[in-house]
Amino acid sequence: MGLRIRDFAASFGPAWIVMMTNVDAPSVITAAATGALYDYGLIWLILLLTIPLFFIQEASGRIGVVTRKGLGEIVHENYSKNVALAAAVPMALTDLLTYVAEYMGIAIGMQILGIPPYISIPTAFLLHLLLVYEQRYAVVESVLLGVSGVLMISYVASLIVRGVGPYSPFYFSNHMAFLFLVAANGGALITPCMPFYQASATAEKNAGSPVASRVETLLGAVVSECLIVVVVMVSAGLDTTNVTSPDALSAGLRIIAGEFAPWLFGIGLVAAGFLALTVISLGSAWGVVEALGLPRNRAFRIYLIESLPAVVFALLASSSLVNSILSLMIVFVFILIAPGVMMGRIASDETVMGKNVSSLPWKFAYWASLIFVVSLGLIFVISSIRQ
Repeated sequence: MGLRIRDFAASFGPAWIVMMTNVDAPSVITAAATGALYDYGLIWLILLLTIPLFFIQEASGRIGVVTRKGLGEIVHENYSKNVALAAAVPMALTDLLTYVAEYMGIAIGMQILGIPPYISIPTAFLLHLLLVYEQRYAVVESVLLGVSGVLMISYVASLIVRGVGPYSPFYFSNHMAFLFLVAANGGALITPCMPFYQASATAEKNAGSPVASRVETLLGAVVSECLIVVVVMVSAGLDTTNVTSPDALSAGLRIIAGEFAPWLFGIGLVAAGFLALTVISLGSAWGVVEALGLPRNRAFRIYLIESLPAVVFALLASSSLVNSILSLMIVFVFILIAPGVMMGRIASDETVMGKNVSSLPWKFAYWASLIFVVSLGLIFVISSIRQ
């Protein structure tokens, strides 16, 4: 069971890419709002979320490595078509809203760079269409690995230009605004398509070992949450009235971090949105066709059904629509329950996983992680009802 460098190199890609999707446009917007409102005060929570991110996505990757099948396909075969659809369809429906958020994120980033939405959004759609149309995973993976590199460099450079502020990384409050952002950060941790993508992409690549997938998932979890922390640190001190406005972002970053800061942040936001668009489209479409028992090459039609309305909405909407993304993040907490329960059961099923079935400590860590993420949303909902 030891890790071989050859196995790790052969399997590298799916887990890393899906973890970089954690730093998508909605997550960046959530992190920017967190930094603007509470400076570094929620860094402790974001770093803590590395643990559930790893254990939940590790199960997805291990399932894909062992079975060489996608999550929807396994649920369909071992439970029923209806159970598989119950996990996949809510994910696909919410992904329509996520598409809008990603296109809006790209539009905001491009506006910071001086390119208007009526050019940036159709361009992003066409480039993305060309990338996923051929359905050659190796090509998609190589492009996304490059985009993830741009994403990391842009945000790290933004922090270097911005500098580290004199803020405490620990803050807690029972105020509704604070609990709202806590829940939003929990929802931003794992978008519903991420487990479907990692299992299916790992199966599509058909390489590697459970240990290699586990190490890659851990590496990606640590790096992605550190990047979220970077966005929070970059956004500390920004005007809280509208952190999603391109003009407000540019002006605020320019004042506190210098002339180049808006450009670096804008490039990172565009890279984050484009990477997430691809992962969401593949993860969502793969999940639906697998749940229906259809071959994976039929997934492109599902993508078009979801994506075309999102492009229209993004073109017609104003940037203020992105403020609703924080609420969408909380919805994601509860959408994660169905695929989360299915993954936990599959990973613990010896008839499916064989010798790679979850041990007792890994079962505990998985279910504790899922409960922790869901509890962040429940605390906010219960607090809202009581007020």
